Amino acid sequence: MTAPDPLRGLRGVYAATLTLEAIVVALSLLVLSKFGEGATAFGVSVITGLAVAMLVAAGLQRRPWGLWLALALQAVMILCGLLVPALGVMGVVFALVWGGILLMRRDLLGKMARGELPSQRVRDP
Repeated sequence: MTAPDPLRGLRGVYAATLTLEAIVVALSLLVLSKFGEGATAFGVSVITGLAVAMLVAAGLQRRPWGLWLALALQAVMILCGLLVPALGVMGVVFALVWGGILLMRRDLLGKMARGELPSQRVRDP
């Protein structure tokens, strides 16, 4: 029997967070017309592309580079605050969420390295 992967659940959290972010980004299209020049083709394309990229990245969290893709998309979301200021604010809020997730990841990796996880304990038959 193979030992369970402790990082599997955390990758699920990454994917769920990206999915929630994609929904927030897509909803920002509703307020795009209220800022600046309005809903230009460029603004709609960038925001739609970001939402789609986040959904695709959610499905790629099994890959070793999936987390780095998610963090890069987070930076892009903050930069999209130039198109929709509220999106920039939400990008900062989600950056704080990602910061908490990365702290949990660091804690989990530390416990794995020390052999403190329940799945790493030797069981007597």
